[in-house]
Amino acid sequence: MICIISGTNRPSSRSLEVSQIVKCLFEAQGAECEILDLSRLDFSQLDGHQYSEQKPEAIQSAIEKVNQADGLYIVCPEYNGSYPGILKYFIDHWSYPLSFESRPVAFAGLGGKFGGLRPVEHLQGVFGYRNAYIFPERIFLSNIWSILKDGKILDESLRELLSKQVRGFIRFVQGLQSQNLDANSRLQIESSQ
Repeated sequence: MICIISGTNRPSSRSLEVSQIVKCLFEAQGAECEILDLSRLDFSQLDGHQYSEQKPEAIQSAIEKVNQADGLYIVCPEYNGSYPGILKYFIDHWSYPLSFESRPVAFAGLGGKFGGLRPVEHLQGVFGYRNAYIFPERIFLSNIWSILKDGKILDESLRELLSKQVRGFIRFVQGLQSQNLDANSRLQIESSQ
């Protein structure tokens, strides 16, 4: 299963709209996927002591989806030159190394002139540091307010780039799985030893 993370908790966000488009693209390729919408999680229950302790059930359930995913696809808006604080806060509660190590991850950024380039590069630094497998084809949706209308991307070339990225990411995940290099395969091997 591919876990698509809509990287903001802003209600009715463009990130969620793009996540829904990406979900349809994965499903068109026969891939099982699910959107993890940060706006549906109650982060107010986290008061700081849960970094190493038991987390509230809804947060723990979301982290389990990350931990069990064959791959992560993160849709990330640009907030003040980086990614949203709520996405960082969520990531900071993940399990290390389980959530990150050898987990395939792909990114789509969205924003103004640079289309989310900065937040994607910042996320690549985090996931690279934590030894995830980063899919090299990134998508940047510039001037998102003018290319996204009624849940559809108007620019045909961008639609094709997203579709190409999704197809490539599926092959990337399958390639890692075929060699038992992905997070889930490595966990199975380690548990059987």
